[in-house]
Amino acid sequence: MFRFGWVVQVTSYGLRVTIYMRIIKQKDVKIFDLVKALKQGKVIVYPTETCYGLGCDATNQEAVDDLFKIKQRQHNKSVLVLVSGIDMITRYVDWTPKLEELSQKYWPGPLTVVTKIKDGIELPVGVVGQDNTIAFRITGHHFAYDLCVELDGPIVSTSANITAQKSPYDIKNILEMFKNTKHKPSIIIDSGPLPHKNPSTIVRVIGNNVELIRQGEIVVD
Repeated sequence: MFRFGWVVQVTSYGLRVTIYMRIIKQKDVKIFDLVKALKQGKVIVYPTETCYGLGCDATNQEAVDDLFKIKQRQHNKSVLVLVSGIDMITRYVDWTPKLEELSQKYWPGPLTVVTKIKDGIELPVGVVGQDNTIAFRITGHHFAYDLCVELDGPIVSTSANITAQKSPYDIKNILEMFKNTKHKPSIIIDSGPLPHKNPSTIVRVIGNNVELIRQGEIVVD
């Protein structure tokens, strides 16, 4: 049903420590059990509509901190989150006519929007940017969607690579990338080789203004 990728590390005391990453075929995944792991603060690798993503419960600061260590990313560069629908993201942002317009044209799908969070909302550092914004998209991938629904909350989604390395589309590349690192994801969902797609398009939305930050899979009119 599942297997382990493993790495032997030698500590400063000369001890050999074996670190495991649990690998589960997507067809064998029980969503309830995977969400239970997310609620426990585990960091996972999972398929998305673009590439393999590195994810965790986006409301758990310790899990987000672990994810940043795994990705070797600085906290001043926030990560995006996936949500299952408008009802989920409106817990955290005010829904505006411009967001509604974008949702009708491009969601679910690979369009990420950066916008201000509501006053009084507390989310982890790294999910909320230094400018008090959150980056999110309504996912069009059935597996990621099911995770969000079962978790009843947003899931961090950043490409499952170490910072400055290429986005991964194959589990073998992910195992090779993390085999010599100190911090590793706990669970890897193996969906086989993914089609090579561009990353999500990222736009910043302030009021009625839409600013292109990164051109990706979708061209925003």
